[in-house]
Amino acid sequence: MSDKIFKTPSRRAFLAGSAAMVAAPAVAQDTSGVNSAATTQNERDINEVVRRNISSFRTLDWQPYFDNLRKGAILVDIDSRAVHYWSEDQSVYKLYPSSVPLTDDLTRRGRTRVILKDPEPSWRPTPSMLKRNPEWPPYIGPGPDNPLGTRSLHLSWTYYRIHGTHDTRKIGRKSSNGCIGLYNEHIEELYEMASVGTQVLLI
Repeated sequence: MSDKIFKTPSRRAFLAGSAAMVAAPAVAQDTSGVNSAATTQNERDINEVVRRNISSFRTLDWQPYFDNLRKGAILVDIDSRAVHYWSEDQSVYKLYPSSVPLTDDLTRRGRTRVILKDPEPSWRPTPSMLKRNPEWPPYIGPGPDNPLGTRSLHLSWTYYRIHGTHDTRKIGRKSSNGCIGLYNEHIEELYEMASVGTQVLLI
């Protein structure tokens, strides 16, 4: 894989973000808000998690996962907490660190596709989120408090998205209610490359 196709800054960003997660001190803050620390799982040994994620954060070929690259393809590897993208003409390959669902019961795997590209996402909690967190607001508009960050790719599964986040500590961790989160700079890049109809596989 050439440097032209695989951009190493993404890996450096992941490594830097992982190191920041290990070094970051615990901060006393509201634990009930949409963007609070309580929405990110504190794993038993974050050093071990970071090492595992770095070792599995590797380039992949598209052929084992897709029959073709029509309209491009996105592979979400939940165990490795990584998102892969291949363009239809195979000239572009990207690899991004991601956040993943908090628990197995919130995790969905299988084939879906991008059905909507939202350049200024607003957020509404799902009925099940509000049941678990009745103190959450019913709506948050675009901006720095929005859990969906600066861009959102809606998938054909109801409520599921690949989106950005303003809370960078979530990347590389279990921290979502089912969606896949990226750094804002990465979702903005992926948003420009993906199209309505892009294939998506979560494994």
